[in-house]
Amino acid sequence: MEIGLSNEAIQWFRDEVELKSGDKVRFYVKIYGNSPVQEGFSLAFTVDNEPIDIGVKTEIEGLTFYIEGSDLWFFNGHDLFVDYNKQWDELEFSYTLSK
Repeated sequence: MEIGLSNEAIQWFRDEVELKSGDKVRFYVKIYGNSPVQEGFSLAFTVDNEPIDIGVKTEIEGLTFYIEGSDLWFFNGHDLFVDYNKQWDELEFSYTLSK
């Protein structure tokens, strides 16, 4: 499993969440909502600079984006890609089968 982010998404995190070099963003599973990979669950994020058990991570421009090992089940063999939708001014999550 991999995590990818567009340049626009990274800039959004810097501008809107005010991330600075060294910060860590955790993507986590929340109950309710829907996603293409799990019915009844969706994905959220929080700034969490104290990970417990990183299952997968990517480091881009001094920022770390990660998923705890306990949340990997959610992805069901898919990679995560985070993009920014300018029209809606929000992040978009997409999922593709892992290679």
